[in-house]
Amino acid sequence: MTIQLYGFWRSNAAFRVRVALALKQLPFEEIEVDILSGRQFDAAYAQVNTEHVVPTLVDHGHRIFQSMAIMEYLDETYPEPRLLPLDAKDRAYARALAFVSIADAHPLTVPRVRKHLAQAFDADSAAIEAWCRHWVREGLATYERLLTQRPAAPFALGDVPTVADIGIAGQIALAHVYDMDLVAYPLVAALGKQCFKLPEFAQAHPFEQPGYQRVGI
Repeated sequence: MTIQLYGFWRSNAAFRVRVALALKQLPFEEIEVDILSGRQFDAAYAQVNTEHVVPTLVDHGHRIFQSMAIMEYLDETYPEPRLLPLDAKDRAYARALAFVSIADAHPLTVPRVRKHLAQAFDADSAAIEAWCRHWVREGLATYERLLTQRPAAPFALGDVPTVADIGIAGQIALAHVYDMDLVAYPLVAALGKQCFKLPEFAQAHPFEQPGYQRVGI
């Protein structure tokens, strides 16, 4: 049975899962859920994911949501190549790096947050975009500080990419969505260059997805 991934080109979380699936060479069918037009709230999708978010992974009838949970499931179910190191200290560090984007920066830019800013605070599109850019910068700056303390060689934890690199690459993809450069973050940019040299990262990029189109916030 083919793995199914409910996702969308603009979903940074779906980007992370696409990379993980590609690194593990797992074929999958992606089913589009247009989160910009609110299709995540359709009754049919509510039967798949009651949180009304993407991505959702369906594997042998089992539904898993939240990108880190999906990546850990994939690592436990399809263990090679590993996305999480075997060493406990390295595994914790890889998770911590991933969560800078997954838990701290990216959630502040998602559609429901942007919608709330508009409805509760009368924020216009320019203000909402400024808000999103701020949190993208905060994530990039955090990664730059962390990579200063422990430089990538060539990836965050050594010779092969892990969830840490997927998280950092996702933050870079967010910067691309908002037309932001990485001049102020040379270590992040260098790591991103290593990641996006790999087809698994490059082909998962939001701009490479079938539904991609230049839109506003």
